[in-house]
This record gives sequence, structure tokens and C-alpha cells, in this order.
Amino acid sequence: MKAAFIQQVGPPENIVYGDAPKPVPAPSQCLVRVRAVAVNPIDTYVRSGLVPAKLPLPFIVGCDLAGVVVEAGPEVKHFKPGDRVWGSNQGLLGRQGTFAEFAAVEECWLYPTPSSASDEQAAATALVGLTAHLGLVRDAKLQAGEILFVNGGTGGVGSAVTQMAKALGAQVITTAGCDEKAAVCRQLGADLAVNYRTQDVEAEIRKFAPNGVNVWWETLREPNFERTVSLLAPRGRMILMAGREARPVFPVGPFYVKGCSLHGFAMFNATPDEQRAGAADINRWLEAGKLRPRIDRVLPLSEAAAAHRLQEENTIGKAGTLAGKIVLKP
Repeated sequence: MKAAFIQQVGPPENIVYGDAPKPVPAPSQCLVRVRAVAVNPIDTYVRSGLVPAKLPLPFIVGCDLAGVVVEAGPEVKHFKPGDRVWGSNQGLLGRQGTFAEFAAVEECWLYPTPSSASDEQAAATALVGLTAHLGLVRDAKLQAGEILFVNGGTGGVGSAVTQMAKALGAQVITTAGCDEKAAVCRQLGADLAVNYRTQDVEAEIRKFAPNGVNVWWETLREPNFERTVSLLAPRGRMILMAGREARPVFPVGPFYVKGCSLHGFAMFNATPDEQRAGAADINRWLEAGKLRPRIDRVLPLSEAAAAHRLQEENTIGKAGTLAGKIVLKP
């Protein structure tokens, strides 16, 4: 089979597109014919060595996938050949990745693909959707009528958070780097989209939420806690899911006096049961049209190295040339 893999960690150019052995599924695994995959920042961290990991070499990159089951192991209970599925959590914790024509995946990390969703949509939703659900539902316990702020409403995670928060009945404030992206944020459901290049973000937040923001979802790698804590409502919750190397100043006094809480998490540490609960809601919202994954571009899998470079330029280099997910097709 064709696959995108590395022989050693390093720059995107280390990714080789070539032949690799077709995986043989274990008794509890499904062999999936991959029809679409998506690129995530964590993929680039693992590939580059920024996140140290013990990798099976050659290592197939990628976390997300959508496709069709072609073989189900004897211990698989919920899927059979011909079923459309999507999933994430591959390419992590010693597991091979998804950037290939076939992938052997444990049943516990797979979910049925809604009939109304394309494979590209399912793949683009996978990691960012599960991340958004874990943060909003499990950790922040976002309630209808509350106000949520998220940086970057057209990004992969930001667009998922925006739409899920609206599906949960919250009001959403978000930011964008230009008027066109701000308009997209409003199309996704944002009640207020602030152009951070031309407007005073803090002033706009205070105007919209004079009593403070109930949930602050931080996507920036270097959070400004001084500003954020001042904008939180009493008992406000802050979600952290980025910035591994960040060591910012933290205003302890104002934070605890308000009774606020801070929740940090990485999606791949969540249990299969926690993620399955999120997948059920994601599927329901996809079917209802309340969740529309933001796809910036679709490329052939053979361009995996270029896709990693583009993702890296935007995640670390803050190039601003992406508005959504990069999807690849084998």
C-alpha cells in the first residue's frame, strides 16, 4: 500500500510517500480502507520530535481518518465490512498513524460515520471535534445562556468550539485576523466576531459581556492570563489545550478570589468511553447540520510533506494562511 511515513524525526521533508506493508488487524481491530485524513498540529510535533515519543519505525504519520471497514477482527462487536467509520487517536502512544491507504484501528477508537457526512468532513471533524467536546462538556460544563470566548473562530479547533457552544445554547465571542474571516465566524454562529488587527479585543469583550465571560477557551500558545482573568466572570472557567513550552505570569489572587477554575487537557489522554460520548454528540450535530467542519483545502496524500510544512507555518509561525483543516486523500 502507499503511505506517508518517516524513518526518523525531523523536518517535513523527512516524510516519504511510498510503499509500506499493508497492516494485519489484531482480533480487536478493524482494517479500514482510508478515504480521507486530516492534518493536526500534534502530527507535526510528533513528526518533528518536538513532542518526544517512542515511534515504531518506519512511522506512518497522522491521527485522524475516515473510511470503510474492509475486515473486522473476531473480537470486534460493533462494526462489519462495508461500514463507514471515522476516528482519531492514531499515531500516538506507540500506535501507527493514518496517512496510508489502509489502517488497522482498535474498535474502541472508531465511530460510525453519519450518512449525511462525507469522508472529508468526518476526518476534518475527528480530533478537533473530540477536543472541543471534551473541553466544553466534560471539563467546562458549558451551560445554555452562558458566554464563551474562543480565539480564532475559523481555525480547526476554534470553529468546532464555536459551533458546539452554539449547539449547547451558549453565546459565542471569537476573533479573526481580517473582516472576511470575521464574516465566516458569524456564519458559523458567533454572536460577536472581533477583528483583532483593527479592533480592541478587550474593549469589545467588555462591551458584549459586562459581567464577564463564563468560559474562556484558549487556543494561543502564549496565553495572557493577566487580561483573561480580568475578563472572566465569577466562577469562570478557562480551558487550556496549547502552549507546551509557555511559562506566562499568572495572577493568582484575582483568579481565586473570583472562584475561577483552570482546566488543561490533551485529547489523547481521554478514555475511550469519554471520547465515545463526544463522538455520539458530534454525529448527532453533523446529522442536524449544527456542526460543519471548516476545511481549508483538500490535497492528495502524496503531498503530505507540503501539508505538514503548511500546518507548521501556521501553528508555530503564525502565518495566517489557513482557515480550517488540511484534508488529504489517499
